[in-house]
Amino acid sequence: METEWWKTAVIYQIYPRSFQDSNGDGIGDLNGIRRGLAYLSALGVDAIWISPFYPSPMADFGYDVADYCDVDPLFGTLPDCQRLIAKAHALGLKVILDFVPNHTSDQHPWFIESRSSRQSPKRDWYIWRNARPGGGPPNNWVSHFGGSAWEWDEASGQYYYHAYLKEQPDLNWRNPEVRSAMYDVLRFWLELGVDGFRVDVIWHLMKDAEFRDNLPNLDYRQGRPEIDRWLPIHSADQSQVHEVIEEMRAVIDAYPHRVLIGEIYLPLDRLMQYYGRDLKGAHLPFNFQLLQAPWKADAIARLVEDYEAALPDGAWPNWVLGNHDRPRIATRVGPEQAKVAAVLLLTLRGTPTLYYGDEIGVADVPIPPDQIRDPWALREPGIAAGRDVVRTPMQWDRSPHAGFSTTRPWLPLADNWTGQNVASLDLQPFSILSLYKRLLALRRRYEALRIGRYETLTCRGDVFGFARSVGQEKLIVLLNFGHERRTVSLGSERATVLLSTVRDRSGERAAPEFTLDPNEAVILTEET
Repeated sequence: METEWWKTAVIYQIYPRSFQDSNGDGIGDLNGIRRGLAYLSALGVDAIWISPFYPSPMADFGYDVADYCDVDPLFGTLPDCQRLIAKAHALGLKVILDFVPNHTSDQHPWFIESRSSRQSPKRDWYIWRNARPGGGPPNNWVSHFGGSAWEWDEASGQYYYHAYLKEQPDLNWRNPEVRSAMYDVLRFWLELGVDGFRVDVIWHLMKDAEFRDNLPNLDYRQGRPEIDRWLPIHSADQSQVHEVIEEMRAVIDAYPHRVLIGEIYLPLDRLMQYYGRDLKGAHLPFNFQLLQAPWKADAIARLVEDYEAALPDGAWPNWVLGNHDRPRIATRVGPEQAKVAAVLLLTLRGTPTLYYGDEIGVADVPIPPDQIRDPWALREPGIAAGRDVVRTPMQWDRSPHAGFSTTRPWLPLADNWTGQNVASLDLQPFSILSLYKRLLALRRRYEALRIGRYETLTCRGDVFGFARSVGQEKLIVLLNFGHERRTVSLGSERATVLLSTVRDRSGERAAPEFTLDPNEAVILTEET
């Protein structure tokens, strides 16, 4: 049977404001992405996922959508998008769009009509509730950006619900008209040729029908974001959401070879529910386990084994190391271990997703207080570093503004951009960029890395080792999570080194007692 492309693909996430500016306004755009496609093709990825570029007041930088079927002028035009899709396809790259169905902008025509009157035909398209007896919000639900998730509307005398900013009112997915309208949005983009969607906060779409209070989180610690004070047992992850996802999937399945990816931050057992009955939910419920795991061999090995064991029969795994909301991997583990992380991500069984800039080792970039743009960081200062630190411009070369723009970018560059950029690192055989290229080339060369079985081989001290195999092809991956040399018993004299992250060991015959350098990861091929 033919393997669906999304099972063997490597996905590359692009934050459009920060990838490439084509018109000199300091903000990335669709034509800039189109200009960068040749680089991505040469890098060796298979698909791009583009964060939102729809018309928006930009209260949350595009996640507050005012029109789902067009392009914000900041990023270009709809024809620009069509040219981007066409060029990507010509280069063999798939295009995945961000779909933001949980909430719209408060400037969306639907919400403007909804709040115009309690008798509005679209009143029930959003979540409106009366105040509690005696006044105050309907329940204790908290916004992800701090404060109550309920906003009082004086004109109509009710509260509306917003899981994020007050400028992002939540849609009422219990209303069949809302579902129909949003499925038409999917069809609009599918007809334009996109290859799938990453669905934003998919586990939020349905809320408790009785709007009961959430329970307090007894593990809450002072200094954590306010959202962590409560367990969101009634405001998210409701059982009825799976019916909605099945309907989305049916829309997707009407178009051959498309993919549905869900953003889901949930414990493993609940995450697995999002594959759906008979695997008719999301093709890939995003697996964020690596984003928060302790960076230790035993913890990572246990995480991988638990995830593999939890997968429903026939479900396809996936792995993520970073995205537009979470600290960059180079910050979390350091520049040396970032190479080990690259090997881990691109050799585990399943579909990996890269975040732009990780392939050149970009770390979180400190943002001066007067340049903070993230609405969450502005609302809860001191609680979190904010998301700006992981959304800074791509560093292309040593020209002014790192080749990202001809003018000052919307966010500052890293201090070391003159050396840490695509052009400079591409000339260094053991740079992190060269490593990513070699890893991606190995994935194309070896079927075992794309669809092979997974088997844990060793987890002792700082070393985690596993095998990937298919037919007569077997590869061994050894990862040293420590800063000292470590020796591993391979139990084989038939293994040869394909790749090392620290020096040229290609073709080296591996001794049964194989020694790893500090912070080294290796891939070996074993004769069968």
